Amino acid sequence: MNPVFAQTEFVPSQKEVEWAKQFSGISGPGCPIVGDGWGGWRSGIDGVKYSGLYPKSEYDLEWNGSAVERGLIPPFKPALELHIRDVVVTLGGDGNYYMTGSIGDNIWAWTQGIELWKSSDLYEWEYMGLVWNIDKEADQWVKDWRKHPRRAVRSIWAPEIHYIKRNYFIVFSMCPDGIGMLKSSTGKPEGPYVDAFNVNGPIISGGIGATLFEDEDGKVYFTYGAATRIALMKDDMSGFAGPFEQIIFDEPDNNPHHHAAKCEPRGMNDLGHEGAVLFKRNGKYYLGAADNYEGRYSTCLAISDNIYGPYKKRHEGVPCGGGTGYFRDKERYWWCSYFGNDSQSHFREKVGFVRVDFTSDGRVFVAKEQPFVTLEKKEEWVAKWMKVWKNEYNE
Repeated sequence: MNPVFAQTEFVPSQKEVEWAKQFSGISGPGCPIVGDGWGGWRSGIDGVKYSGLYPKSEYDLEWNGSAVERGLIPPFKPALELHIRDVVVTLGGDGNYYMTGSIGDNIWAWTQGIELWKSSDLYEWEYMGLVWNIDKEADQWVKDWRKHPRRAVRSIWAPEIHYIKRNYFIVFSMCPDGIGMLKSSTGKPEGPYVDAFNVNGPIISGGIGATLFEDEDGKVYFTYGAATRIALMKDDMSGFAGPFEQIIFDEPDNNPHHHAAKCEPRGMNDLGHEGAVLFKRNGKYYLGAADNYEGRYSTCLAISDNIYGPYKKRHEGVPCGGGTGYFRDKERYWWCSYFGNDSQSHFREKVGFVRVDFTSDGRVFVAKEQPFVTLEKKEEWVAKWMKVWKNEYNE
């Protein structure tokens, strides 16, 4: 039996649904950052915790921001006071940036669909609303409630918007598994969106965290989860052009402190366990997945001359920057979108942007110039960067 359709046999109790729907199913427009923007949320199957300017008595979040104190990440401000996870940004065909991610108060409870934000400069964001509503537009396999692991959930995880072949596509995952793909029926980022594959069910039954990548020759590739397999898409994006190809990894990182505990039994010859990333720079392919790297939820990346590998030089990208993506802006600078999923981050479950640079052998590291660091903290950040990053990479 298809594992996702097996999930549809679950019928939640009224009490379970009421527990889930105590949380907002959307994030809304957000608002400008007041102060330094530190603090934030931690959502989970046990509820939600929060620390910040808008407290609720039951939301008490503990965090330490040690990655900032150690100079691993800059003391940058969030771009928006907005509760969101798994943030991904794409540069659209109209010259604007479009952003989406896991929305609502608690993605381990329920969400109403997929929200979208628009910006011309990464600083000011316009709310475009709910561009895909589960109750009104989704197939039944998306509408069905599931059990994960002891709660009833109906939630979208890690949606990504991509501008590909002069159209907008969104890949998304259902908690706890099952991947779908949407395409804009109008060529506009706000949709309406329809199923890209036109199948009655998920395009991948047992996985989460999908991403798309369009190469310079127009070929489009799909990967997901731990980024261990890649498939070529059909030219019209209506399905996979062939079977998935297993990725080849060389030079494994066998340090257990660079992996989540769940990765150790597999031999640690992989990138991570979720949140696949795929992009290209200067002829080199970068493949990544989120892992627990010295206690931080970070995307670990590896580099190859060929999209199917072998991939080498596994390394931590932006510390605490897991579960997001990398993108190039209109001025050709590279960025990591960021939401902060561990206590070493100075803010959690908000949207932020870290500018990145590349070593002479291609590895990603945190750039010295950080536009989202305030003038008051810039001198302190540069001193820490010189000590941590310049000494590490001698760049």
